[in-house]
Amino acid sequence: MLQIRCKNNQVTKSFPEGCSLLDVYQEFADEIQLPYPVVSAKVNNTSQGLKFRLFQNRDVEFLDACEGSGHRVYVRSLCFVLYKAVSDVFPNSKLFIEHPLSRGYYCNLKRRGNDQPLTEEDVEQIRERMRQIINLDMPFRRFESTTEESIRIFSDRGFTDKVKLIETSGQIYTDYYMLGDTVDYYYGPLVPTAGYLKVWGLEKYADGLLLRVPDKKNPLVLAEKILQPKTFEMFAEKVHWDIIMRLSNAGDVNKAVLKGQASKLIQVSEALQEKKIVQIAEEIDRRFRAEKDPIRIVLITGPSSSGKTTFCKRLSIQLMACGLHPISFSTDDYFVNRVDTPLLPNGQYDFDNIKAVDCALLEDHLQRLMNGERVEVPEYNFVTGKREYNGKRLKLQNDSVLIIEGIHALNPMLTEQISDTAKFKIFVSALTSISLDDHNWIPTHDNRLLRRIIRDYNKGAYSACETIRMWHNVCEAEEKWILPFQETADAMFNSALNIEFAVLRTHAEIILASVPKNCPEYSEAHRLLKFIHYFIPVSDKEIPPTSIMREFVGGSSFKY
Repeated sequence: MLQIRCKNNQVTKSFPEGCSLLDVYQEFADEIQLPYPVVSAKVNNTSQGLKFRLFQNRDVEFLDACEGSGHRVYVRSLCFVLYKAVSDVFPNSKLFIEHPLSRGYYCNLKRRGNDQPLTEEDVEQIRERMRQIINLDMPFRRFESTTEESIRIFSDRGFTDKVKLIETSGQIYTDYYMLGDTVDYYYGPLVPTAGYLKVWGLEKYADGLLLRVPDKKNPLVLAEKILQPKTFEMFAEKVHWDIIMRLSNAGDVNKAVLKGQASKLIQVSEALQEKKIVQIAEEIDRRFRAEKDPIRIVLITGPSSSGKTTFCKRLSIQLMACGLHPISFSTDDYFVNRVDTPLLPNGQYDFDNIKAVDCALLEDHLQRLMNGERVEVPEYNFVTGKREYNGKRLKLQNDSVLIIEGIHALNPMLTEQISDTAKFKIFVSALTSISLDDHNWIPTHDNRLLRRIIRDYNKGAYSACETIRMWHNVCEAEEKWILPFQETADAMFNSALNIEFAVLRTHAEIILASVPKNCPEYSEAHRLLKFIHYFIPVSDKEIPPTSIMREFVGGSSFKY
């Protein structure tokens, strides 16, 4: 008999060796009473499917489809249902689950011999087949085979994306799943059966599909759809360049690295980013010199670890190359005194709140600067928590443009008294377009979290445990204060590089491996570690000193 401790209620019970997590849950179900249906579990802080069998004493925590591991299990399973439905309705077609969009997932469907765009009738056929699969409660069956056998299975079905991934993974054995007679590969667990997937939606979006998923806070309802046409265009641009570079997924990157092309990938990726920065700088210069409604302020924002700071410095260089004189202006210096900072429900200071910034004073200073006045600007003392005036004065020249970078830069409350015609707004984020394979996307959150873990560790600011522990609150603040305004941007900049994960692996591996197994954050560290192992490591020695990546891995020629 095994001793299984349920972390949901801290109760330990005995179970026979070889019992499944479903067996354990049925014994504990009446006692833990989770608010939403259970979809997966953590076993010793490692995510597992409910069919996972136990052969040793373990700690078990059951999860619903709210934010985190349970949500990923739900969405991953729903993607398999979509793929099977597409395969059944349109045989010989190819489904690409490309990236998160509009609180769902954008999918592209290529049908052999049919170049016509999808119709509403086509989408309804797929929807109906998904309903049938779910109503039949089809089981997800997991198999383990030698990597050679898995390669044969996927090769026979024409899955070159999965073949390249598995071939370069370095694994001896490989897991794969079947739903009915449809086979697929997923890098994490699935729910036991399709009947678990009660909440979902599918609709036509642009030339493809939008797979809608449950709300992270209330998985009994669909996440509210938001329109993101500019974000969609930025993803489409990145996918376009990936196709040109023949890099669609991790297997392509690994194959290129094995062929000795890592340097070329780095050089082309950096060149594409510099080209985009030049285009943005030239547009700012054009509008700055316009006779009617010239711009004088550039506002830059983006979520944590998107590379905003390095982007600002590189943009400033390109603006100087255009003959302008950029002046950086920090919103941090306009924090209200700490005692006046809004509080979170737990009593801690809410430094992310827009009310933590003295918007009225900042706007007054901006307007006076734009009117040609000399202004003494404050400097915030983060030790005393007070705003100070130390004789720092600014005055704009005829060729001066103000650059303001901060989490609230695009929030209209920050500069509501200043005409929009005087502002140029930029949104920066790491929108990863490289996928593990055609059905396994890489969340943009993972890209940024890996960057932040490395930077925090290198600076001695936080351990990996501490960074992971804070990440949920960071993302909550982004959802509230940054992301709602991204579609108002005049320009968007993608700071992700095609070869980035291969480089990040060389830095993140040892940091993530240091997270103790008895730490709750081990679950996320283990997932990230497993994920980056799909990429063959690449040294950062050829990453230029001005690269955005240098902000995180060190060695930048910029001063931060």
